[in-house]
Amino acid sequence: MSVKVLLPNAFQKHTDGTKEIQSSAHNLPELITEIETSFPALKTHLRDEQGQVRRFINFYVNEEDIRFLGNEKYDFKDGDEVLVIPSIAGGCSPHGDTRFAPSQLCCCSYCGQEECSCA
Repeated sequence: MSVKVLLPNAFQKHTDGTKEIQSSAHNLPELITEIETSFPALKTHLRDEQGQVRRFINFYVNEEDIRFLGNEKYDFKDGDEVLVIPSIAGGCSPHGDTRFAPSQLCCCSYCGQEECSCA
């Protein structure tokens, strides 16, 4: 069985420019482990400190959100195409304006962490 996995441009600095991989993973947990094994620098971008998939990382199978297919229980089929898509969010208010960012904390739009090495 082979699954085609498309990695986003934002990840490519951690994958030496690799945009696509072939995987034999049967489900999402196996796929994430395989990606982390192949590209260890992505681990902190895919999982939080508790080992859970970061909430802003989305997976699509054949253009359908995997959450609607059973999420971690979905069994990949031969020929499936999996897109890994980080949500774009974050930022902070200019000049400490708390009307728009009450916590005054800035977070990275790539990994969601206040302090990171994504840039």
